[in-house]
Amino acid sequence: MGDLLASLAGAVDASGILTGDDIGPRYTDTRGHGPAGAPACVMRPTSTAEVSAILKLCHDAGRTVVPQGGMTGLVGGGTPGDGDVVLSLERMNAIEEIDPIGRTMIADAGVVLETAHGVADDAGFVLPIDLGARGSATLGGLISTNAGGNRVIRYGMTRQSVLGLEAVLADGTILTSMNRMLKNNAGYDLKQLFIGSEGTLGLVTRCVLRLQPKPLTTSTAFVGIDDFQSVPAFLALLDTKLGGGLGAFEVMWSEYYDFVRDHCPSLKPPLPPNHKYYVVTDALGSNPEADKDRFEAILETAHTQGLIQDGVVAQSDKERDDLWAIREGAGEGFRTIAPMFTYDVSMPITVMDDFATQSMADIEVAFPGAKTLILGHLGDGNLHAVVSVGDGSEAAHRKVNDILYGIIRDAGGSVSAEHGIGTEKRDYLNWSRTDAEVEIMRMLKRTLDPKGILNPGKVI
Repeated sequence: MGDLLASLAGAVDASGILTGDDIGPRYTDTRGHGPAGAPACVMRPTSTAEVSAILKLCHDAGRTVVPQGGMTGLVGGGTPGDGDVVLSLERMNAIEEIDPIGRTMIADAGVVLETAHGVADDAGFVLPIDLGARGSATLGGLISTNAGGNRVIRYGMTRQSVLGLEAVLADGTILTSMNRMLKNNAGYDLKQLFIGSEGTLGLVTRCVLRLQPKPLTTSTAFVGIDDFQSVPAFLALLDTKLGGGLGAFEVMWSEYYDFVRDHCPSLKPPLPPNHKYYVVTDALGSNPEADKDRFEAILETAHTQGLIQDGVVAQSDKERDDLWAIREGAGEGFRTIAPMFTYDVSMPITVMDDFATQSMADIEVAFPGAKTLILGHLGDGNLHAVVSVGDGSEAAHRKVNDILYGIIRDAGGSVSAEHGIGTEKRDYLNWSRTDAEVEIMRMLKRTLDPKGILNPGKVI
């Protein structure tokens, strides 16, 4: 290993390699997903060429490499093992270009999402990828996991915002596919191999992202609903009446809303706790004179039709932030029920309430007194579950996994909607994919990474 470390040190500048006590906790933080090992070193390159040199050295030596972005993932995708070479792209953080005509951004993989948002906003556009970890998550990590977030219902997953990318293969080969066009059917779309593959097939180093026109208005409402059938009916009404302007549709079951009221004193619940479901929704528009009135008229129609029973509309940016904080800002409450297990699953909207009801009931049987909270991006078929059973052991975790993923499997859903597989869900991949699909994944892995050095033990 000493010879390899010397060679790796020669591939970067003095700040580009960390060893021993210089490796801080940032690089071994697993966010509760199993223990991390002690990496041999942390490499911090500043260019694609340096990434290529690092991977070629590790490939020749048969040394495993764990790529890291902002380390905000929730499935252990960036967790290193003993002796791994951690490859952090944190210093590759330049935004090279904004093209206002082609509506594209060219950026390094280490750019933080919030930074990219600000640059796009200054140019008069919006980068539609958005999620709660925007202040830490990096573009490369978002691409490698095909991240979702709050705007998927309007703009799609991260995949839909990636026009081109540059990636480095396990042996150091640089694959440059920095396409800037919406239409390019010249052969296989190779970038799709790396979007969502969690760094197991290659490391994304640069990207071309599609920007969207900035909405001129955002209207936000928080409503209470008493029966589940009215939730998708309300979604359909908004989607139809807004004519493509629906920006977000987030649902919280009453158990989650009651939890926020009881355990999050800094938040301001806007409605009384007497509804079964709560929805926060955004409408994005382009007519400041008419959009607010149109949005409120749609809500009035929903109320008249009995789809919603109560609601409030944000009258300022501060009120909008307060409404969204009920959905996104419950961290202070979650700390009071630790240890807890978190889940990210998808399924047909029609079975979501059955999933929630059965999950709560089955977990209560297995762990009397457990707390199960359900919420999520119902408009795009994605729910999140937070489960606290008073026991953070691996045995308890496995039991809860089996309960929830078993329900998902039987419903024809997916054990991962937007967070990826990592190590957390690897044992359950075949609960959502056929044997043939998994074998094709393994074939791709063998082809692009024959020595198995890239992010070992993740995904498959």
